Amino acid sequence: MRQLSLDLPVEPRFGADDFLVSPSNEGAFAAMERWPQWPGRMLLLIGPGGAGKSHLAAIWAARAGARTLDAAALAHADSHVDLQALAAQPAILVEDADRAPGIEAALFHLINLARDSGACVVITARRFPDHWGLATADLLSRLRLAPAVEIGAPDDALVRAVLVKLFADRQLGIDAGLIEYLARRIERSLDAARVIVEALDREALALGRPVTRIMAGELIRRLEEPG
Repeated sequence: MRQLSLDLPVEPRFGADDFLVSPSNEGAFAAMERWPQWPGRMLLLIGPGGAGKSHLAAIWAARAGARTLDAAALAHADSHVDLQALAAQPAILVEDADRAPGIEAALFHLINLARDSGACVVITARRFPDHWGLATADLLSRLRLAPAVEIGAPDDALVRAVLVKLFADRQLGIDAGLIEYLARRIERSLDAARVIVEALDREALALGRPVTRIMAGELIRRLEEPG
């Protein structure tokens, strides 16, 4: 008999101790560790979704005392963001700059204000600025001059390590065979690892059983079913 379970999603843990360094992210990690010795006091953090950009950026933001905002908020800066006050902060983190139409004027203004005030700026994006479709030549020039570091898609070893950690965080006892089984079947991203572990946790609670490979296989098949 299935038991009624509470849907209590676990928020991603973005602490420094929760970040696992691997070949796919060690270059980006080292660059962030060199703060504040960045040319121009600005850094672009580039990489695909689910690679750990937000986690690494959050570690930096905590160390630097940065104000964090989604780039979409900058697209509506006149009504939502005081750029002068923002640039007065010691550090600023702008997330997903390539996914916010209408950001150009506010981002260019913010970069200029931050340069004048001496604030450090980190900008995350999935692609390099040349692929953002920017029409403001001066903004593109500023972004091209900023140092950029790329974080790669998680490698197999990182996906396995993250799965182990996510299960441990939820105090779920699993074996190495299950980790290998999942790592070979889920999308290679940290977001996909979080989704499957959270779903297995709910499934185990609902059924009143431990997480097993059979349970994982049945759950993956259901998640892959259309509709």
